[in-house]
Amino acid sequence: MIYTLTCNPSLDYIAYVKDFREGETNRTVEEAICPGGKGINVSMVLNNLGHESTALGFMAGFTGMELQRLLEEAGVFARFISVERGATRINVKISSDKETEINGMGPAVSKDELQRLFEQLDELDEDDILVIAGSIPAELPDSLYRDIACRMQEKGVRLVVDAEKNSLLKTLPYHPFLIKPNKTELEAFFGDTIKNKKQAVGYAYMLQEMGAENVIVSLGQDGAVCVTKNGMVYKARAPKGELVSSVGAGDSMVAGFLAGFLDSGSYEEAFWTGICAGSATAFSQGLATKEGVMDLLDSFMEHQE
Repeated sequence: MIYTLTCNPSLDYIAYVKDFREGETNRTVEEAICPGGKGINVSMVLNNLGHESTALGFMAGFTGMELQRLLEEAGVFARFISVERGATRINVKISSDKETEINGMGPAVSKDELQRLFEQLDELDEDDILVIAGSIPAELPDSLYRDIACRMQEKGVRLVVDAEKNSLLKTLPYHPFLIKPNKTELEAFFGDTIKNKKQAVGYAYMLQEMGAENVIVSLGQDGAVCVTKNGMVYKARAPKGELVSSVGAGDSMVAGFLAGFLDSGSYEEAFWTGICAGSATAFSQGLATKEGVMDLLDSFMEHQE
């Protein structure tokens, strides 16, 4: 079973606005309310690609109840821990000429509620995959992902980490199965400017030396690179299409990689599927569908590097 952990999930209110102007009254031309959070996005896309997963995390208040309802409606099973204080956050995403986000704070998680999460995770075994994605809420210990990585290594669970600088780096000694920094994050890790794929591959190798088994670096419109556990390097241009929204594209890449790997056992096919899943999300107003991914994959494979 695949499990995804989103410590601070959300309801995302997406407002499409023509010519958004700061400081003025703006009116939407289209709106959507959907489940949000990086791990949640991974579960949603996995579901679209035919792979079941269980979404873990914390929920609170009426917004948490609505989040759970929307996930169930979408066919995603969730085992959220109910938090007494606060409410599941609402993130506002304004889609116009530029993308603007206002992210809420989320509930306050107690030590007892955090312990309940560890008890859930202790149920996993070597047949499972755990995806931990997104930021660690301020009230939780900044060692959380490292502590989880240590527990998962002891149990033989394959770990996927898509997180910010220190949260991700602290997990590397525990040999995560996959990490997926983007260009900006990679530059922050090493204090350098990434100018080309060759340079990105070099830093991906360094992350492998630090403990990661497989490393994908997403480079936005410049495509992506992948360095795998078996010593292969793959590079790809970004599929052609019109950018609608980048929200969830990186999470979709993680889901696509996992789906592709589980379907084929091939790192190469996993990488191509990940690239196309990320692009299918970027080219649509929602998350990638199986049809959207397969359509891109058919044409994309003809132009792989």
